Amino acid sequence: MSLVSHSPKLSYGYSKMNISKSGYRVFSANSTTACTELAKRITERLGVELGKSVVYQEANRETRVDVKESVRGQDIFIIQTIPRDVNTAIMELLVMAYALKTSCAKNIIGVIPYFPYSKQCKMRKRGSIVCKLLASMLAKAGLTHIITMDLHQKEIQGFFSFPVDNLRASPFLIQYIQEEIPDYRNAIIVAKTPSAAKRAQSYAERLRLGLAVMHGEAHHSESDMADGRHSPPLSRTTTGHTGLELPCNRHHIPFPGIELPIMMAKEKPPITVVGDVGGRIAIIVDDMIDDVEDFVAAAEILKERGAYKIYIMATHGLLSADAPRLIEESAIDEVVVTNTVPHEVQKLQCPKIKTVDVSMILAEAIRRIHNGESMAYLFRNIAVDD
Repeated sequence: MSLVSHSPKLSYGYSKMNISKSGYRVFSANSTTACTELAKRITERLGVELGKSVVYQEANRETRVDVKESVRGQDIFIIQTIPRDVNTAIMELLVMAYALKTSCAKNIIGVIPYFPYSKQCKMRKRGSIVCKLLASMLAKAGLTHIITMDLHQKEIQGFFSFPVDNLRASPFLIQYIQEEIPDYRNAIIVAKTPSAAKRAQSYAERLRLGLAVMHGEAHHSESDMADGRHSPPLSRTTTGHTGLELPCNRHHIPFPGIELPIMMAKEKPPITVVGDVGGRIAIIVDDMIDDVEDFVAAAEILKERGAYKIYIMATHGLLSADAPRLIEESAIDEVVVTNTVPHEVQKLQCPKIKTVDVSMILAEAIRRIHNGESMAYLFRNIAVDD
């Protein structure tokens, strides 16, 4: 497997240890071989063996987990990478956590580099906050701690009733920029939407580069979607009065003199780029890249504005549907993602996709949590907005 191992020069000290004396176990909850690659890299760095377990789907698609060794009184770390079949991966994690809980494990820590359903963390019209539901399910299954990376919204940590360590991939991606992008000093960091400006600003300040922000009708922020605050609709059919009739007003008695102002609909301006990208290398940064249509459209606009190379930097490379083909046919020169999500098939379809290994920081987080050491070292120079 071709994998660029860009690890910031941090002094993580590991020593080979006997698995029987380490006091903890590391398991993989995935039933597919491709998803266990990250778990193998982490255990190699820790100097331990991957725990013995069997995770599989029965003929009727029920998930079954068999733990093949004793876990009584030990710290157990479950590494779960999320493939395209998200719901199966969630069930595998839940069933394994519950199996370990009933086997008297001391602590059960989930290592979930990409946390699923993180986009569904806000109330939508007649919808639900699914991310909160998943957090409750994980707690009920027996998890006592979670290690994750670059949550879609940092406020998601408040959904959990136990500690959550939200690690950052930016040091690895910044090092990739410095070492693998020729003439990166002539680059400019680009926020694809105004909502991504804080993340882009963090990269720009650390690399001492300029910042550009894209804004316009081609991009739709999640905050612009209906969130239920206009339900039921404001407009109602009234007869003979100008008052507002409420659903609880069973006899339809008007409330005279009550008139609510009507919120005007948003009208986005034509797409614009705030910042000069002419003659520069444009580096778009985001937390994940899934459907790539917005990124392809942004790359075309940046090319029109004079950028001569386009890079995409993202932590989670979901790359769903026709993403590899669209990237290959687009003006994007390179897409750089970490190995929090397996994407080897997509890399075979599109050589523009590059991978950065983040197993080092995940392994160090596991070691520190088991030894009761401070996690502050992993968050050095990380600000609240990063």
